[in-house]
Amino acid sequence: MKHSVGRRLQRRLYEALGHSYSCLFIHSPAIARNVGKMTGSDISHILKEGELEKRSDNLLQFWKRKTCVLTTDSLNIYTDQQKKNKTKELKLQSIKKVDCVERTGKFVYFTIVTTDNKEIDFRCPGEENCWNAVITMALIDFQNRKAIQDFKTRQESENTSLGQQERCKARAP
Repeated sequence: MKHSVGRRLQRRLYEALGHSYSCLFIHSPAIARNVGKMTGSDISHILKEGELEKRSDNLLQFWKRKTCVLTTDSLNIYTDQQKKNKTKELKLQSIKKVDCVERTGKFVYFTIVTTDNKEIDFRCPGEENCWNAVITMALIDFQNRKAIQDFKTRQESENTSLGQQERCKARAP
């Protein structure tokens, strides 16, 4: 029940951004072929897979094509399509925001800002890929899950401390 409410909320938020909800689902033929072999937890953890171009950090700042896999916890960046050489794993907990979204010509440009204020520039072709929106939605979902977990933890610790206080009062003469 909780999962369907979350999906409905996610759909409404995503559509409020002006994107088709179908962009949240996998558009990769490689994943589509392997869905039958994946377990339920594998499918729910992969949000999007495909190619992104990342601007290099060196002086010339070339755009390099990378294979990327967005999961519910991280954006994994690979140098090869077989996903054998992972070059970077951006944990969602280390991402502050997706910023500077701009459409020019055939590309959508966006910047991921990390919690240590490092900026990583990406671009992807056209509207159908909508990586920036999917990453933003994954980040919102991650932050919501973290806030709920923090609330539950705080509530449990308060209940535990209240129970200890009541026991101490019961023992007092």
